[in-house]
Amino acid sequence: MKKISLLGATGSIGQQTLDIIKSNPDQFKLVAFSIGDNIDLGKQIMKEFSPSLMSVKSKEAYDRLVSDSSGQTKIIFGEEGLIEVSTFHSADVVVNAVVGSVGLIPTLKAIEARKQIALANKETLVTAGHLVMEAAKKSGVDILPVDSEHSAIFQCLQGENRKNIEKLILTASGGSFRDRTRAELETVTVKDALNHPNWSMGAKITIDSATMMNKGLEVIEAHWLFQIPYENIEVLLHKESIIHSMVEFNDSSVIAQLGTPDMRVPIQYALTYPERIHFANANRLNLWEIGKLHFQKADFGRYRCLNLAYEAGKIGGTLPTVLNAANEEAVAAFLSGKISFLKIEDLIEDALNKHEVIMNPTLEEIRTVDLETRHTIQKKLAK
Repeated sequence: MKKISLLGATGSIGQQTLDIIKSNPDQFKLVAFSIGDNIDLGKQIMKEFSPSLMSVKSKEAYDRLVSDSSGQTKIIFGEEGLIEVSTFHSADVVVNAVVGSVGLIPTLKAIEARKQIALANKETLVTAGHLVMEAAKKSGVDILPVDSEHSAIFQCLQGENRKNIEKLILTASGGSFRDRTRAELETVTVKDALNHPNWSMGAKITIDSATMMNKGLEVIEAHWLFQIPYENIEVLLHKESIIHSMVEFNDSSVIAQLGTPDMRVPIQYALTYPERIHFANANRLNLWEIGKLHFQKADFGRYRCLNLAYEAGKIGGTLPTVLNAANEEAVAAFLSGKISFLKIEDLIEDALNKHEVIMNPTLEEIRTVDLETRHTIQKKLAK
């Protein structure tokens, strides 16, 4: 029986993690979880799973929940609440499924508490990969990837000597606008962008998929997870999302991990590693039904955000922090109707160009740069 702490329980990854826990009551137990503002769903989770601890985003949400609580579950709030969930004493595995840089501090605290990390929060490694991986190594903590692409690479590397890796190949669906030209992107709407052809995800990640920033963040994450130079990480467009990623070795062999698009598979693998258990009601992969798989090289001119991510990652220091913060603010502005779709990449590029990079930044410097970047973009949008 593995005891699970879940950060971001009401999001897409969080809900699918709960589905796995519910389907395997003899394997997993939810002992602590956090939510944002979805109080009604938080109440349902509390009632169904009876965890010991629950954290909410705000004091207002806390007050509302405490007044309705039966007292079985301790309720807390804010960043301190996230930290308490991530370090909960009886938890064996911490699933970090929150969206954004808010996931960084709880991850570092969980590592200090020597919890196994199932990581779905890209921003943790994008903004502070050097600090996170150093802390994990020092504490002897496993960071198990939950993203389908990184899980695929992780699975391909089982039993392999990493010094024999020639190249990592991350596949990308291409997002909502993969069949549109840049000219056609001038007038796309939020509704258009949120219509992902393959995956059911939250709004922010779906927009990141449409801009290909999601894949750019995954490239930076892969660099840190697997200690591979950016020059040896390739992105390949694959609209069927059947091959989740590949590894090419120095003898020219390529190993790929395949499966139908279902995020519960990599989530379950992170929870059960190094074992595998039966996946209930799985949509099995029948290649004869698919017939053909399609691939094409990623065009950096077409996907500017992907190019910006590579550039930021290669320079390093605080530049990936700026990349992430600027992207979060730009995507929020697009979702609220303040800017057009293509303006997202303009805001990000402008922030990167104006930033003076700090190499090997401390945690405090990372947090300062993150806040300064957000404030600068918010002021620019206000004008």
